[in-house]
Amino acid sequence: MLPSLSRVYLLLGLCGGYVLVMLFNPAHHALRDGFRCIGRFKRVWVIFVVLGLAYVLFQFATFTPIQTPADLDLSQIMSVPSWQWPTLGEVWRETPLPALEGVAGIFDNATTTYPLSVVAAVLLTLNWRGLHGALLRALRKRYPFGSYFIYLILLLSVLATLFKPIVFWQLPHWGGVAPAAGLLQTSATVDAVAFIFEYLFGVFIQVYLISVCLAWVKGVSFEEGELGRFAMRRFSYVLKWAGVVVLVSMLIVRMPLLLAYFMQIPNVLDYLPLERAVMSTLIIAFCSVQISLVLHNETLGAAIRAHRRFIAANVHCFGWFLFLCGTHFFLIIACDAVARGAISNRLGVLFLWKCLFVSFRGLITGWLLASWVCLFRQRESARVVQESRIQY
Repeated sequence: MLPSLSRVYLLLGLCGGYVLVMLFNPAHHALRDGFRCIGRFKRVWVIFVVLGLAYVLFQFATFTPIQTPADLDLSQIMSVPSWQWPTLGEVWRETPLPALEGVAGIFDNATTTYPLSVVAAVLLTLNWRGLHGALLRALRKRYPFGSYFIYLILLLSVLATLFKPIVFWQLPHWGGVAPAAGLLQTSATVDAVAFIFEYLFGVFIQVYLISVCLAWVKGVSFEEGELGRFAMRRFSYVLKWAGVVVLVSMLIVRMPLLLAYFMQIPNVLDYLPLERAVMSTLIIAFCSVQISLVLHNETLGAAIRAHRRFIAANVHCFGWFLFLCGTHFFLIIACDAVARGAISNRLGVLFLWKCLFVSFRGLITGWLLASWVCLFRQRESARVVQESRIQY
């Protein structure tokens, strides 16, 4: 009886402390406005949910060993009282790195875009809503001499994205025709090149959603197609910073994984936790560069200088915002780790839980992204009068 009461009091204390922190932290106005924003424009979080669910379906269909229909029996939920629930102390080691990557995603690319990146590649090729044309015009205006090289890289990554599902789908059937090592090297190369478009597509989604939040902050209406083209033009300004992130990521994360298929490199296929942590830390260290480029269409050097001024002037408030982002991601990822440990091999329940988890994570991610836009606009008011428009 007493241990149960102690746990209840502990839970009530934690909930009470959470409410007090959320109400009285220096960033609470931005967090409140973020909720209002996603209430007005639900796409800010729905897009993250849709992309997350698509990836869950892909993972489940590709990697889950379903033997019989009984594996998907949802009546397994009825046995919840008999599940073996791991403690937080047993799973906490799985939590810090994904939580750190979740926080970094708010300032860079907050979602996994595969397999819907394949659909995006097709739509971009077909010039859906004029986005392909808008991208070409923006590249020529922003990068007069480098636009064709950038476009060539983008085109190659689009082709790799289109071929990626074909390669992975046919890989088992090609086993008797070509050497296994050669097939693995080919698939790894296609995956590495496709990563460029998948990442850039995620950045474009981020730019689009920041534009939606900006429209809410300014109280302006917009036409859907025009907002997409506006986001594409602003994306051309973000492209230089995105290129830096892609280059660093390719060098310290993707390239070692690719080279491991061609030569012996020890411990490379362990998902490189240190390198992933370095990438996330780098993105957080330059957190306002992306949003500054989106809102002010300035040069990369000017955005980095503005970032330095922004952090120096708002270190206390931004530190609280960063802490709250990390806390939310840590809590939801810890819950996921505990739930997965308890669910074990109950595939039907696991699929249902992953869908619920991805939906809730998408809601949290959309809220924190909208809150970040609100916080940035509130704290950089001195620069708002200097904001210029893209002229085409």
